Amino acid sequence: MVFPENISPHLAIDESSLSQGELYTFISSRDTEGRKGKLVVMVANTRSEKIAEVLHLIAKHDRELVKEVTMDMASNMRKACQVAFPNAVQVTDRFHVMGHGIFLGT
Repeated sequence: MVFPENISPHLAIDESSLSQGELYTFISSRDTEGRKGKLVVMVANTRSEKIAEVLHLIAKHDRELVKEVTMDMASNMRKACQVAFPNAVQVTDRFHVMGHGIFLGT
């Protein structure tokens, strides 16, 4: 599922299991003025190649406008975002950093 009209400069990417252990990748807009994120992409896969393939269904011009993508520390997410959003800074979600016991500056 692709909703290119929901793309924005600030995105979040994460994976979740919906049914019977099947993993899905979700990309949502973070620019929602206090409301929950708007879905940009849902991929029934977590492989970086498949995620990037689906993201390339969004116009290159729109993908180049993405400034920041928030994610966990999964290498597949990083790789897909590097390919699909070449101008975006990748930011590790603070909850994942704390969850893995990584403390910066201490």
